[in-house]
Order: sequence, then structure tokens, then C-alpha cells
Amino acid sequence: MGANHAEAPILEALARYGDNDELGFTPPGHKRARGADPRARAVLGDAVFFGDVLANGGLDDHLARGDVLARAEELMADAVHADHTFFSTCGSSLSVKAAMLAVTRPHHRLLVGRDAHKSVVAGLILSGVEPVWVEPRWDADRHLAHPPSAAAFAGAFAEHPDADGALVTSPTPYGAAADLAGIADVCHRHGRPLIVDEAWGAHLPFHDDLPSWAMDAGADICVTSIHKMGSGLEQGSVFHLRGDLVDPAELASRADLLGTTSPNVLLYAGIDAWRRQMVERGHQLIGGALELAAHTRTAIEAIDGFHVNDAKDFCGPGLAHDFDPLPVVMDMGGVGGLGTSGYRAADWLRAHHHIDVHLFDHRRLSTQLTHADDERTTARLLTALRDLADHAAVVPALRDAPQVAVPSPAELRTDQALLPRDAYFARHTKVPPAEAAGRIAAEMITPYPPGIPVILPGERLTEPLLTYLTTGVEAGMFLPDAADQRLETVRIVEDDRA
Repeated sequence: MGANHAEAPILEALARYGDNDELGFTPPGHKRARGADPRARAVLGDAVFFGDVLANGGLDDHLARGDVLARAEELMADAVHADHTFFSTCGSSLSVKAAMLAVTRPHHRLLVGRDAHKSVVAGLILSGVEPVWVEPRWDADRHLAHPPSAAAFAGAFAEHPDADGALVTSPTPYGAAADLAGIADVCHRHGRPLIVDEAWGAHLPFHDDLPSWAMDAGADICVTSIHKMGSGLEQGSVFHLRGDLVDPAELASRADLLGTTSPNVLLYAGIDAWRRQMVERGHQLIGGALELAAHTRTAIEAIDGFHVNDAKDFCGPGLAHDFDPLPVVMDMGGVGGLGTSGYRAADWLRAHHHIDVHLFDHRRLSTQLTHADDERTTARLLTALRDLADHAAVVPALRDAPQVAVPSPAELRTDQALLPRDAYFARHTKVPPAEAAGRIAAEMITPYPPGIPVILPGERLTEPLLTYLTTGVEAGMFLPDAADQRLETVRIVEDDRA
């Protein structure tokens, strides 16, 4: 008998909890809003507190005999053609670590695309795994990285046949997608699993005009964020498993090792509701979003100073394999550009139009469209962008933006002198950037957004990388994980001159 996707086991259990007037002498201490500050209730609404109950001993009994979570996970697995699905309330940052630890172990090697998110690097630090970095495909003209090719992973396996598996990020936050089928084939020829960090691809299984979904492409583990391109709540994440190269019990154990013992049922409910919404109406909703994105892209392209990147820009020999058009990436650099930076443009749009863009850097803005957008939201965006174009040449806050010294692709790479874990936990000291070239980094330094580290613990610092970051900070770059976010000092391994 087929799965009944009209069900939403977690939402239905929450409804029963309220209908039955359950009385808990358990956490959470607000006791279904009764103890919450009235000012918090006024802002958050009582529904937040009513849905905030224990998972076991609240939503389900203490032995989980109602199988509420298990049935919701089974329905999700069925919806996306996975063998097993696991829900996480700690975001894909936890999910990807669990996936890594299920595939490899301390002192072993893992092939990793160097355009990985900082959560992957955190997984390397926690585990002691040795990364074998696989180079992204660099677009030197646009200063942008696309996912590594299947050939690059094949070359890495040829040099490191003992690697336990591979991890690739696809799609990127900019919408560039990897040849997942090709990379999976390379991994499986070596009998090794492929992990796909598909945090930006929750919508991919539900429309044929989008890049291939990791499970359909042959990946073994896929991590996705329901809150990014789906309609779940922040931190709602799922990871999926197919095939027999990874033991599902091991994957569950690794997730349990890292995860919270107090999962937020509201996040579970958001995941459950999104799955039902997508199965019932996903093709229609995402089809509408794709049509809206096409119109919006055309309208932005007509604004002087903007070029909207599309498949012709991102895909082709030496570039990305495929392309998701829902991240609308606007390039303001080059001849005919606006003459300002993404950092300044983003600040101006927020200050003058109350619009928050998703990504911004020295030359780009990116606005993420989903099935929640419509003609009203995109019309407001277009009005703001036209106003930005009109003011770019005359408003002091936009003119004469500081230049960022972006390194060439060759200059972006440096030596991994120590394992990330060893460097991160080593005795460290701080030096000014002018004295840091040649020293070994003891910290991760990551421009955010999008969260791809420029410098990792254990990498040898170079003049081009340091100049890029210091000029970036002056231009408006945010470095949330640097010990000194103004980068007046850099944390280095103290005894690294031997």
C-alpha cells in the first residue's frame, strides 16, 4: 500500500495534544504560554508556545509508541525517493557533520570540494579527518567558484585511493550545480559513498526543470535545509540515505552523538508540513516560482548597470554542470556596471527600501526567490533596484566604494600544512596581517554570506589572501568567525616555524 501523503503525523499529533487538554509537569517551563512574558506573547503569538512541547512525553509517549516522528520521516523518504530520512532541528550544519562522521573516521581521508561551507570544516576539526581538497571550477572573470567536476574527483581518488568517500556542495548558494551523477559514478567505481551538501536544494525533487536531485543522481547521503528553499522554520534540516554503502544505524548514531536531546517540535512540524505541501502542490508552486523568476530576471536585466547571471554565464566547459534560476544573481561590476559594491548596495537597499538581499560581495547582489514570492514582492524589489540604479552615481554612500583585491584562482590556494583539528587546538598567538604571511592559520576566516571559508585552520597564510580579506573588511565584508572581526590581528599557530 502506498504512502498517504495527505497525512502530517507531527502536525496532527500537535492538534491532538491541544484537543486532549494535555497537562504537562515537564519542560518547557512556560507551560503552553501560561508562564511566558505577555510582551513575548504579544510579539510571538501564542501558537509558538502552544506548539512548543516535548517530543517524547508530550507529542508522543515516553517510548514513542505512536511512531509520530518515525512516520513523518518515512513519508519524507518516500516523497524524495530515499531509503531512509532523518529530521534534524540543528540545521544542516549538524546534518552534514553527522553524514561525514558516518562515512569516515579520525585519521582517515575524505575528498572534499574546497568550496565547502564552514560547517564542513567544523566537521573536520571535530573529527580529526584529513581533507583531500578538490578544486572547484573557477570563473576567473567573474571571481566565482562553481562545484568541482567529476574528473577532479576521479583525479583525487587516483592520488588518494584510501579516501573513505567524497563530499560535494551542490547547488551552491549562487545556483550553480555539480554533475552529481558523474561524481557518484566515480565514487561508486571505488566502492565509496558520496555525500552531497544540498542545503540549497530542498526544492529540487519537486520539479523537472530544476537540476537533478542528489538521491535521483545516485548520491548515498544528501543533506538539505528545509528552511532555505522550502517553507520550514529556521534550523529545520533533513538528511537522506540511499543504497548499502552507509549503515543507517551508524548514521542515526552519529546524528544522536551531535544533536540536541531537546528537539524543537515546531521545527519538526515545519518539515512535516512542507513535505505534504510539496507532494500535493509542489510542481505547481515551484513551476509558478520559475515563471516568476524568468519575468523578474528579464526586468532586472533591463535596468541600467545590472547584468543577471544565467545558464549562459554559469554553465559550459570548465564551469558549472547545471543551473538553478531561483537565486537571482545580479552582477554590477565590469564595463557598464553600477560602479558600487554589493556591500554598499545591500546596505542602501535595507536602509531606503527595507529590502534584505541574500548574498552580496564586492560586485554582486543575489535575491533568493521561492514559491512564497509573487508579483507583489518582486514588484517591490524591482522598484528598489531601479531606485538604486538611479542613485548609484550621485549618492555618496554608493559612490567610490573601496576596491577589494580579489586573488586569482591560483592565488586562492595555499598549502594545508597541518590538519584542521591540530591547528585549531594548537597553542596560538596573534599577529598583524602584515606579519602573518607564511605562518599557519589557527582559525577559520569566513566571509558571510555565503559562509565559504577563505582561510582554514592549518593552511599557510599568503599575502594575496590576507590582502583580499583586509581590503574586503574595509569594503564591508563580514567575518563572523574571525577572532578579530576587523582583522587587525590574525590568529596563528604559535610554534609553526619548525
